[in-house]
Amino acid sequence: MLIPHPLLGLRDAQEFTYLGDASLMDRPDPTLDNAETAFCDYVFMRDNPAGVHRELWFHEQGDRSWLVVTRNTITHEILGAELAKDLKLNRKDAQ
Repeated sequence: MLIPHPLLGLRDAQEFTYLGDASLMDRPDPTLDNAETAFCDYVFMRDNPAGVHRELWFHEQGDRSWLVVTRNTITHEILGAELAKDLKLNRKDAQ
């Protein structure tokens, strides 16, 4: 499986470590009243979607960047990849 790294081009998936759902970038606010419940859900509750899904991948054997990869979990087709830091910065700018 080849991942289209936004800076380095196509890279073999063996260079990466899979973390999980891209929503993991959105950590709960620890100052909220329900922080304990929110963190429990954040750590332990996972969906197992079939179809197009956004995932976090770490380029461990390369430039050590974090990517958000859009992948079809049924066919394993990679539909795109973006730098996670760019997505996070864009979210901050939009707020």
